[in-house]
Amino acid sequence: MAVPQRRTSKKRKRLRRSHQALEINGLVKCTNCGATIKSHNICPECGFYDGKEVLASKNKKVEKKEETKKGKK
Repeated sequence: MAVPQRRTSKKRKRLRRSHQALEINGLVKCTNCGATIKSHNICPECGFYDGKEVLASKNKKVEKKEETKKGKK
């Protein structure tokens, strides 16, 4: 089994571990509503991604339900 020739210095040890630091997740503002979101994710506030509506927002779903109820009466 291999045995180290010399003791690892503090500097060498810290240089080796410098790549293990945690990075801050990329937070960006939504281009549509301005809410803070994680990058490359759909905005939970408005449902937009890359300038296109991907998910219908809760308000729009409620409005559609109300319209269908009014239309049936």
